[in-house]
Amino acid sequence: MIVMENLNYAVVQVVHNFGAVAVMGGAAFALYPGTTALHRKLAWLVGFGWITQAMSGMSFAAVSYHYYDKLPDIHGIAMAALLIKMLCAVSGVSIVIIYLRYSTTLTIERRHFAWQLLAMLGLTALTAAAFLRWFS
Repeated sequence: MIVMENLNYAVVQVVHNFGAVAVMGGAAFALYPGTTALHRKLAWLVGFGWITQAMSGMSFAAVSYHYYDKLPDIHGIAMAALLIKMLCAVSGVSIVIIYLRYSTTLTIERRHFAWQLLAMLGLTALTAAAFLRWFS
């Protein structure tokens, strides 16, 4: 039973890690000059990365609930870190949606600002993840 539990957590962690790579890597890469078409593709990648982060984050809770019939007991710093990660995911998806909807009419400066925001959200979420991991 413990092997299956660990396997489930490991699979969720792999998916979560790939989401983090898409979120941070896509945003960091888009900070450099590129075509509008490339940046729109990167926006899709980052958006799917944020969705992957949210879904795999919920999967951690689901695995815990499956094996222990309760959600993880987190509080204090860990709860604050989880809330920060959730806010980053919602904000990241929102910015990507806005970017995809209006990128063809936004100035270069505003598009660059959107990528800066997305990179900052990714960095913030990664930092919060460390606190969530070690304080839960």
